[in-house]
Amino acid sequence: MDTIGRRLRTRLLPALLTALGVGLLANGLTTFTTAVEEPPVPRALSSFEPLPTFNGTINLPDASTGVIPTPTFPPDRVATRIVIRRLGIDLPIMLQTAEYGIFPLCDVAMYQPLLGQPGQQRATYIYAHAREGMFLPLLTASQNNDGRRMLGMTVEVYTSDDWLFLYTITEVRRHTLDLQDAIDAKTERLWMQTSEGPDGTVPKLQVVADFLAAEITDPESAHPNPRPRVCR
Repeated sequence: MDTIGRRLRTRLLPALLTALGVGLLANGLTTFTTAVEEPPVPRALSSFEPLPTFNGTINLPDASTGVIPTPTFPPDRVATRIVIRRLGIDLPIMLQTAEYGIFPLCDVAMYQPLLGQPGQQRATYIYAHAREGMFLPLLTASQNNDGRRMLGMTVEVYTSDDWLFLYTITEVRRHTLDLQDAIDAKTERLWMQTSEGPDGTVPKLQVVADFLAAEITDPESAHPNPRPRVCR
């Protein structure tokens, strides 16, 4: 087995399954203080192949050309803030590191590092708890007419290199069980995830938004001060 194949099998696949498992396996990515509705019957998640790239450190050759793709965006760009003004959402975004454990933090949103970042022409995946001051408005809106009120809303995502990416909400997916569509995305899309029930509820809410525009913004807007809190 070649070196890349061995690294994908022995390192990247377990890392991917562990990271995504935090979001969608039985321990649940997010939690909610009380059950908001009867949870759907849990079902097993489908299996999937690992992503072809990991944090920009490994690039596999294109199957048709044999050419290793070159990133078309700054390799150190990460999402730093998410705002949905019509829902009252305004959260710093950060990467949850090992020092905080695996249960998602409170008072911040987090990005999934095994997926993309704004401007990378793939899915950017942002998740947060369904709690006050976090992504609870997404859950609440989704329970009325399957979230149709959210369609057309603008989502602002700021990045570490002082850019503002604008997205328009186009889909509300309730009771989802996997990330396959986000993994397969080959266009600039934003995916937002939160819980639909108490700790241990498997299905999640996904709200999907399509890219609209991007512009330079001021550093103060792009660099909020995260104050993560270990959830109780």
